[in-house]
Amino acid sequence: MAEENQAEEEEGTPSAAESEPSSEPQENTEEAASAGGGEGEAALTEEPSEEPEDPIESLRGVQAVRSLLGDEVEEVTSFTEGPEEVSMVVPAGRVLELCRFLKEEHGFDFLSDLCGVHYPEREKPLEVVYQLFSIERSERLRLKARLAEGDAISSVQGVWRTANWLEREAFDMFGIKFEGHPDLRRILLPADWEGFPLRKEYPLPGDGFGLSWVQRQIPPDSRPVQPKG
Repeated sequence: MAEENQAEEEEGTPSAAESEPSSEPQENTEEAASAGGGEGEAALTEEPSEEPEDPIESLRGVQAVRSLLGDEVEEVTSFTEGPEEVSMVVPAGRVLELCRFLKEEHGFDFLSDLCGVHYPEREKPLEVVYQLFSIERSERLRLKARLAEGDAISSVQGVWRTANWLEREAFDMFGIKFEGHPDLRRILLPADWEGFPLRKEYPLPGDGFGLSWVQRQIPPDSRPVQPKG
């Protein structure tokens, strides 16, 4: 009977191997925790990503102008606040050099338009606007140069031949003078026309400069519309 009880006690008592917890899972857990901590440290020490490029300043045309003029660039704006309609105000005295540089070195091979603008409230009321285009890159760039009353600006007819008639139109409508132009005269109005019709002070009613020219050139009885008595 005593032997049977002793055998039962031996069967109910777990062996040393069974009673001691295995150290392997604990070691694996510690390794996993250590690995997880390493990833967390890596995430904390990861360098912040670089800021995206400015869509305007990254344009090749804008960079080209800045590379030549540097701090002489007076203003950079965009009508859409994006790269589609970028305007740069540049010194009038550097326009010819800049335009030749942009065409020969940076592929702005087409002058799509040139025009004048009149802002009578400004210290420099006249503005010449150059619409440049790179056919290869399909990139547009607008340059603006501001002039005081009576100032002249260099002609870019030697850079783009299309500037010839465009500069004549700006002279005809605004009185802007282009130095070096081979044939600067009116292109839309008669040579003896008085004033510059697209300036803000030009009279809108028909009793202004235009009517005085008509009166000199066309006898009253030959006009299709007779003046009111």
